[in-house]
Amino acid sequence: MAKKLLEIKNLKKYYGKGDSLVKALNDVSFDVYEGEMLVLLGNSGCGKSTLLNIIGGMDSPSEGQVLLNGVDITSYKDKELTKYRKEKIGFIFQFYNLLPDLTALENVRLSLSKKDSEHLSEKTLELVGLGDQKMKQYPSQMSGGEQQRVSIARALVKNADIILCDEPTGALDDETGRKILQLLQDIVRKQGQTMLIVTHTTQIADMANRVITLRNGKIIKEKVNEHPIDAKDIDW
Repeated sequence: MAKKLLEIKNLKKYYGKGDSLVKALNDVSFDVYEGEMLVLLGNSGCGKSTLLNIIGGMDSPSEGQVLLNGVDITSYKDKELTKYRKEKIGFIFQFYNLLPDLTALENVRLSLSKKDSEHLSEKTLELVGLGDQKMKQYPSQMSGGEQQRVSIARALVKNADIILCDEPTGALDDETGRKILQLLQDIVRKQGQTMLIVTHTTQIADMANRVITLRNGKIIKEKVNEHPIDAKDIDW
Protein backbone atom coordinates (compact mmCIF):
# COMPACT_ATOMS: atom_id res chain seq x y z
CA MET A 1 0.00 0.00 0.00
CA ALA A 2 1.44 3.38 -1.01
CA LYS A 3 2.08 6.00 1.63
CA LYS A 4 -0.61 8.64 2.16
CA LEU A 5 0.97 11.91 1.08
CA LEU A 6 -1.89 14.42 1.08
CA GLU A 7 -5.11 14.47 3.13
CA ILE A 8 -8.01 16.74 2.27
CA LYS A 9 -10.43 16.86 5.18
CA ASN A 10 -13.93 18.39 5.09
CA LEU A 11 -12.78 21.27 2.92
CA LYS A 12 -15.20 24.14 2.38
CA LYS A 13 -14.81 27.38 0.46
CA TYR A 14 -17.62 29.95 0.50
CA TYR A 15 -17.93 33.30 -1.22
CA GLY A 16 -20.44 36.01 -0.33
CA LYS A 17 -23.21 35.60 2.23
CA GLY A 18 -26.94 35.37 2.60
CA ASP A 19 -28.81 34.95 -0.69
CA SER A 20 -25.59 35.54 -2.64
CA LEU A 21 -23.64 32.78 -0.83
CA VAL A 22 -21.67 30.58 -3.25
CA LYS A 23 -20.35 27.23 -2.05
CA ALA A 24 -17.33 26.71 -4.32
CA LEU A 25 -16.33 23.70 -2.21
CA ASN A 26 -18.84 21.97 -0.01
CA ASP A 27 -17.32 19.43 2.42
CA VAL A 28 -14.72 17.80 0.16
CA SER A 29 -12.56 14.97 1.55
CA PHE A 30 -10.06 12.63 -0.14
CA ASP A 31 -6.47 11.38 0.08
CA VAL A 32 -3.59 11.37 -2.39
CA TYR A 33 -0.94 8.64 -2.29
CA GLU A 34 2.76 8.80 -3.13
CA GLY A 35 3.58 8.04 -6.74
CA GLU A 36 0.06 8.22 -8.13
CA MET A 37 -1.50 10.30 -10.83
CA LEU A 38 -4.85 11.60 -9.64
CA VAL A 39 -7.22 13.48 -11.93
CA LEU A 40 -9.79 15.97 -10.62
CA LEU A 41 -12.48 15.97 -13.29
CA GLY A 42 -15.38 18.34 -13.79
CA ASN A 43 -16.92 21.10 -15.84
CA SER A 44 -16.13 24.78 -15.41
CA GLY A 45 -17.36 26.09 -12.07
CA CYS A 46 -17.39 22.72 -10.30
CA GLY A 47 -14.72 23.79 -7.78
CA LYS A 48 -11.70 21.91 -9.09
CA SER A 49 -9.48 24.97 -9.66
CA THR A 50 -10.46 26.39 -6.27
CA LEU A 51 -9.43 23.08 -4.73
CA LEU A 52 -6.10 23.11 -6.57
CA ASN A 53 -5.38 26.68 -5.42
CA ILE A 54 -6.02 25.75 -1.80
CA ILE A 55 -3.80 22.66 -2.01
CA GLY A 56 -1.11 24.82 -3.62
CA GLY A 57 -1.23 27.40 -0.84
CA MET A 58 -2.51 30.15 -3.15
CA ASP A 59 -5.92 30.37 -1.46
CA SER A 60 -7.32 29.50 1.96
CA PRO A 61 -10.43 27.49 2.83
CA SER A 62 -13.41 28.70 4.81
CA GLU A 63 -13.27 25.46 6.80
CA GLY A 64 -11.38 22.17 6.75
CA GLN A 65 -7.79 20.95 6.57
CA VAL A 66 -5.09 20.23 3.99
CA LEU A 67 -2.39 17.99 5.42
CA LEU A 68 0.86 17.30 3.55
CA ASN A 69 2.85 14.55 5.24
CA GLY A 70 0.63 15.06 8.28
CA VAL A 71 1.20 18.83 8.56
CA ASP A 72 -1.85 21.10 8.23
CA ILE A 73 -0.94 23.91 5.84
CA THR A 74 -4.19 25.80 6.44
CA SER A 75 -2.68 27.07 9.70
CA TYR A 76 0.36 28.54 7.93
CA LYS A 77 1.12 32.25 7.95
CA ASP A 78 2.19 34.08 4.76
CA LYS A 79 5.90 33.41 5.22
CA GLU A 80 5.27 29.70 5.82
CA LEU A 81 2.99 29.49 2.77
CA THR A 82 5.67 31.10 0.59
CA LYS A 83 8.20 28.49 1.75
CA TYR A 84 5.63 25.72 1.20
CA ARG A 85 4.95 26.84 -2.38
CA LYS A 86 8.65 27.16 -3.12
CA GLU A 87 9.81 23.86 -1.65
CA LYS A 88 6.90 21.44 -1.53
CA ILE A 89 4.73 22.16 -4.58
CA GLY A 90 5.42 22.16 -8.30
CA PHE A 91 2.96 24.05 -10.52
CA ILE A 92 2.15 23.48 -14.19
CA PHE A 93 -0.32 26.00 -15.59
CA GLN A 94 -2.45 26.09 -18.73
CA PHE A 95 -0.70 29.19 -20.07
CA TYR A 96 2.86 28.30 -18.95
CA ASN A 97 3.51 31.46 -16.84
CA LEU A 98 7.08 31.82 -18.09
CA LEU A 99 8.93 35.11 -17.74
CA PRO A 100 9.32 36.46 -21.29
CA ASP A 101 12.67 38.20 -20.71
CA LEU A 102 14.38 35.02 -19.44
CA THR A 103 15.62 32.05 -21.44
CA ALA A 104 14.25 28.56 -20.89
CA LEU A 105 17.23 27.74 -18.66
CA GLU A 106 16.85 30.94 -16.65
CA ASN A 107 13.12 30.30 -16.15
CA VAL A 108 13.87 26.86 -14.71
CA ARG A 109 16.73 28.11 -12.52
CA LEU A 110 14.31 30.48 -10.78
CA SER A 111 12.94 27.50 -8.86
CA LEU A 112 16.33 26.85 -7.23
CA SER A 113 18.70 28.67 -4.93
CA LYS A 114 21.47 26.07 -4.88
CA LYS A 115 24.97 26.58 -6.26
CA ASP A 116 24.52 23.71 -8.74
CA SER A 117 21.24 25.14 -10.03
CA GLU A 118 22.48 25.60 -13.61
CA HIS A 119 23.68 22.01 -13.97
CA LEU A 120 20.51 20.61 -12.41
CA SER A 121 18.31 22.86 -14.55
CA GLU A 122 20.12 21.74 -17.71
CA LYS A 123 19.65 18.08 -16.81
CA THR A 124 15.95 18.63 -16.14
CA LEU A 125 15.41 20.44 -19.43
CA GLU A 126 17.16 17.55 -21.21
CA LEU A 127 14.83 15.16 -19.38
CA VAL A 128 11.77 16.91 -20.84
CA GLY A 129 13.23 16.86 -24.33
CA LEU A 130 14.77 20.33 -24.62
CA GLY A 131 18.41 20.14 -25.68
CA ASP A 132 21.28 22.60 -25.57
CA GLN A 133 20.05 25.09 -28.18
CA LYS A 134 16.46 25.19 -26.87
CA MET A 135 17.69 26.05 -23.39
CA LYS A 136 19.03 29.36 -24.67
CA GLN A 137 15.80 30.40 -26.37
CA TYR A 138 13.24 32.84 -25.00
CA PRO A 139 9.55 31.88 -24.68
CA SER A 140 8.65 33.95 -27.75
CA GLN A 141 11.01 31.78 -29.80
CA MET A 142 9.37 28.53 -28.67
CA SER A 143 6.21 26.67 -29.64
CA GLY A 144 3.39 26.15 -27.12
CA GLY A 145 4.49 22.58 -26.53
CA GLU A 146 8.08 23.64 -25.90
CA GLN A 147 6.97 26.34 -23.48
CA GLN A 148 4.91 23.79 -21.59
CA ARG A 149 7.98 21.51 -21.40
CA VAL A 150 9.87 24.40 -19.80
CA SER A 151 6.99 24.79 -17.35
CA ILE A 152 7.18 21.07 -16.55
CA ALA A 153 10.95 21.27 -16.04
CA ARG A 154 10.47 24.22 -13.70
CA ALA A 155 8.06 22.14 -11.60
CA LEU A 156 10.32 19.06 -11.63
CA VAL A 157 13.67 20.63 -10.89
CA LYS A 158 13.00 21.40 -7.24
CA ASN A 159 11.99 17.81 -6.42
CA ALA A 160 8.61 18.87 -5.03
CA ASP A 161 6.45 16.53 -2.97
CA ILE A 162 3.55 16.89 -5.40
CA ILE A 163 3.04 18.51 -8.80
CA LEU A 164 -0.24 20.33 -9.44
CA CYS A 165 -1.36 20.67 -13.07
CA ASP A 166 -4.17 23.04 -14.03
CA GLU A 167 -5.52 22.10 -17.50
CA PRO A 168 -1.95 21.40 -18.73
CA THR A 169 -3.05 20.78 -22.34
CA GLY A 170 -5.74 23.49 -22.50
CA ALA A 171 -3.71 25.81 -24.73
CA LEU A 172 -2.29 23.07 -26.99
CA ASP A 173 -3.44 21.29 -30.12
CA ASP A 174 -4.38 17.61 -29.84
CA GLU A 175 -1.08 16.14 -31.05
CA THR A 176 1.07 18.39 -28.88
CA GLY A 177 -1.25 17.88 -25.91
CA ARG A 178 -0.92 14.12 -26.23
CA LYS A 179 2.89 14.40 -26.18
CA ILE A 180 2.76 16.57 -23.05
CA LEU A 181 0.44 14.07 -21.33
CA GLN A 182 2.81 11.24 -22.25
CA LEU A 183 5.66 13.20 -20.69
CA LEU A 184 3.66 13.74 -17.50
CA GLN A 185 2.71 10.07 -17.35
CA ASP A 186 6.34 9.01 -17.85
CA ILE A 187 7.41 11.28 -14.99
CA VAL A 188 4.94 9.57 -12.67
CA ARG A 189 5.72 6.04 -13.83
CA LYS A 190 9.50 6.27 -14.09
CA GLN A 191 10.34 8.71 -11.31
CA GLY A 192 7.59 7.98 -8.82
CA GLN A 193 6.43 11.59 -8.83
CA THR A 194 3.03 12.33 -7.30
CA MET A 195 0.82 14.36 -9.63
CA LEU A 196 -2.63 15.90 -9.41
CA ILE A 197 -4.21 17.04 -12.69
CA VAL A 198 -7.27 19.28 -12.99
CA THR A 199 -9.16 18.90 -16.26
CA HIS A 200 -12.60 19.02 -17.85
CA THR A 201 -11.54 16.51 -20.55
CA THR A 202 -13.02 13.11 -19.75
CA GLN A 203 -10.57 11.19 -21.92
CA ILE A 204 -7.55 12.44 -19.95
CA ALA A 205 -8.97 10.74 -16.86
CA ASP A 206 -8.40 7.34 -18.51
CA MET A 207 -4.62 7.69 -18.05
CA ALA A 208 -4.82 8.34 -14.29
CA ASN A 209 -4.53 5.89 -11.42
CA ARG A 210 -7.61 7.45 -9.83
CA VAL A 211 -10.28 9.90 -10.90
CA ILE A 212 -12.34 12.14 -8.62
CA THR A 213 -15.31 13.81 -10.27
CA LEU A 214 -16.61 17.12 -8.88
CA ARG A 215 -19.94 18.83 -9.44
CA ASN A 216 -21.22 21.98 -7.72
CA GLY A 217 -18.41 21.90 -5.17
CA LYS A 218 -18.93 18.29 -4.11
CA ILE A 219 -17.36 14.93 -4.96
CA ILE A 220 -19.95 12.89 -6.83
CA LYS A 221 -17.77 9.94 -7.88
CA GLU A 222 -14.39 8.36 -7.25
CA LYS A 223 -12.98 5.75 -9.60
CA VAL A 224 -9.86 3.59 -9.59
CA ASN A 225 -8.37 2.75 -12.99
CA GLU A 226 -6.94 -0.73 -12.60
CA HIS A 227 -5.29 -0.44 -16.01
CA PRO A 228 -4.65 3.21 -16.95
CA ILE A 229 -4.20 3.69 -20.69
CA ASP A 230 -1.03 5.13 -22.19
CA ALA A 231 -1.31 8.82 -22.89
CA LYS A 232 -0.30 8.25 -26.51
CA ASP A 233 -3.54 6.28 -27.01
CA ILE A 234 -5.84 9.05 -25.76
CA ASP A 235 -8.25 10.23 -28.43
CA TRP A 236 -10.29 13.40 -27.97
